[in-house]
Amino acid sequence: MDLSCFKAYDLRGRVPDQLNPILAEKIGRAYVEITGAKKVIVGYDIRLSSPDIAEALSSGLMAAGADVFDIGLCGTEQVYFATSHYRMDGGIMVTASHNPKDHNGMKMVGPESRPISSDNGLNEIRDRVLEPFADAAEQGRYEPLEVMSAYVDHLLGYIDAGSLSPLTIVCNAGNGGAGLVIDELEQHLPFEFVKVHHQPDGHFPNGVPNPILPENRAATADAVIAEGAAMGIAWDGDYDRCFFFDENGRFIEGYYIVGLLADQFLHKTGGGKVIHDPRLTWNTLDLVKAAGGEAIESKTGHAFIKQRMRDEDAVYGGEMSAHHYFRDFAYCDSGMIPWLLVAERLCQSGQTLSSLIDARIEAYPASGEINRTIADPPKVIAAIEAKYSVGAKSVSHVDGVSIEFDDWRFNLRMSNTEPVVRLNVESRADIPLMEEKTEELLAEMDRLNKEG
Repeated sequence: MDLSCFKAYDLRGRVPDQLNPILAEKIGRAYVEITGAKKVIVGYDIRLSSPDIAEALSSGLMAAGADVFDIGLCGTEQVYFATSHYRMDGGIMVTASHNPKDHNGMKMVGPESRPISSDNGLNEIRDRVLEPFADAAEQGRYEPLEVMSAYVDHLLGYIDAGSLSPLTIVCNAGNGGAGLVIDELEQHLPFEFVKVHHQPDGHFPNGVPNPILPENRAATADAVIAEGAAMGIAWDGDYDRCFFFDENGRFIEGYYIVGLLADQFLHKTGGGKVIHDPRLTWNTLDLVKAAGGEAIESKTGHAFIKQRMRDEDAVYGGEMSAHHYFRDFAYCDSGMIPWLLVAERLCQSGQTLSSLIDARIEAYPASGEINRTIADPPKVIAAIEAKYSVGAKSVSHVDGVSIEFDDWRFNLRMSNTEPVVRLNVESRADIPLMEEKTEELLAEMDRLNKEG
């Protein structure tokens, strides 16, 4: 049996050769046997194969003795919400996020929506799939569960509805599932939504929703300009990430949104801890300190960030990859809470999004994440570290290597999920220096790669 769909954090693979209903049924059985779960939330995304895979998964869960609470077509964060809100033993979301349309997958959580990854049960589930199964003495039952109303109420709890004023907002669901939530929220908000690629459609007529790709940004940016909108928002297919465009249609790097949300959350809570990843840090550190908070660095990746947030009881966590985590959301990531907070900020401050962001970009210009396919990543990273650590102010290995000087810094790391090396460079108010050092590092990486 091909089990290559089991990855470090979740399951993803082509349908039907790497993931199909037969395997999904076995995964359901294995999930119950390994975790001991008795009550499990199941949800699925808009992909054409998702309903069949979710149905087979549910059959396996019930055959192993677990009760299935089916929340139907949804986003990943609704599985997180339902699992914690209704105090279930676990939850499984059938989704492949932004993978190609012939792929599917699963994201698994345990009690309190704690992630299940390769270091705490996912590998055991994979290995158990290969063994024979016997039906449980007592079969689990099936129950549909409506969670949208409770979920929307929870989302609205993050903002002061009375402080909101009319705004025009472009929202691009990418034919994923986010439009269903916008339609529900719309009834409670004074905003006019300009809806782009709004209808859920697993055929993905406008391409797989992944707004981090530059070629996927034009539809949102063009609509913002055409409609004179205050901002644009775009989501990936299962909407656990959201991406922002200012009133000029400019795409905003996720790094600067982390600082904006950290500042806003700390002012709401009167202080607290904020978790951030090591790739780009200076802007976040500056804003968190000014708002009376404490910034704490964590290894990149949702499982690491969520665990660190629990350990520190952090109010908010953010990654520059557009994942944003919230203590009151079971320490999980949401693609809906961030834009609500940014919209609230625009209403309360009377400022434009560009004016909130421009000063931060000027203070800490960044390269954005640059990916390079490298034959021997550890060797290249070690050589870069050896060269640049000479005379450096600090060298850190929280995730890959981060090397800091007085006026610039960089992080170089291997991807957790792809065969690439990722570079991020930033400076203190010096765009030419940032650009110069970025080109210098890339040239050195290319030279080392050619030398082998």
